[in-house]
Amino acid sequence: MAQKKWMFLAIGVCLALGLWFYGCGRKGQQANAIQIKGSDTMVNLGQAWAEAFMQADPKVSVAVTGGGSGTGIAAMLSNTCDIAELSRELKPEEIAMARQKGFEPKQIIVALDGLAVVVHPANPLSQLTQDQLAAIFSGSVSNWKEVGGSDLPIVILSREVNSGTHVYFKEHVLRGNRKESQVEFAANALLLPSSQAIADEVAQNPSAIGYYGMGYISPKEKALAIAKDADSPYVKPSIENVVSQAYPISRPLLMVTRGQPAGLVARFIDFILSPEGQKIVVKIDFVPVKNN
Repeated sequence: MAQKKWMFLAIGVCLALGLWFYGCGRKGQQANAIQIKGSDTMVNLGQAWAEAFMQADPKVSVAVTGGGSGTGIAAMLSNTCDIAELSRELKPEEIAMARQKGFEPKQIIVALDGLAVVVHPANPLSQLTQDQLAAIFSGSVSNWKEVGGSDLPIVILSREVNSGTHVYFKEHVLRGNRKESQVEFAANALLLPSSQAIADEVAQNPSAIGYYGMGYISPKEKALAIAKDADSPYVKPSIENVVSQAYPISRPLLMVTRGQPAGLVARFIDFILSPEGQKIVVKIDFVPVKNN
């Protein structure tokens, strides 16, 4: 009888340990599955990586959804994704929140991107300085004629505040990387939910100006050449100009995991950084971090 009692106790302990270890994984986690959430800038790139990875191993499932870098960070903190895709680096307060949740976030740069500033093809302007961009997007310049264009009111398009692209553009362009600056987007700026929404609006609105990752550039919009200041050269967004750091509005694209990646997640990130994965970066019109 005592032997049976100890046997049942041992089974109970094993079950409890099994449930505990299961609870340490991602919420809703399935075997051979990866859940990726975050940056809309990266969503097409992430999906291209996922398709190639699943083609090589059909038993694996990789789901990629957008919603903005903020959505990816929230999912990582709530343990409802395996990887957060971000078009900006984590802020100190976000790293602190992760540590409060019991993990150290691992930030991995997987590609580079240039932010294109785009107007309608009928707009006669072809170039602007960063100071002119700051004046336009903050609202202190409201008519195209003030920067050498037509006599038309400027329609400002921006990503929503949840977007890493929005945050990067505000800090790097509007505020010129000055930590003390409190400059904000103009109150009348139209906040759109995706880079594609900005592309669609610019393509049909001769007064509009917007910005997005250069992977979204198409003949339906005109990408402007940008100069750091009036004494600097005007540079178009391109892979070559981002690699050489000649284009002034460029940034890293990251994948963030809960601690050091392991298992299937590590395999996926190794694939992304492999020659095959970095060729996909170029194919989707971003800039590789590794020259293979």
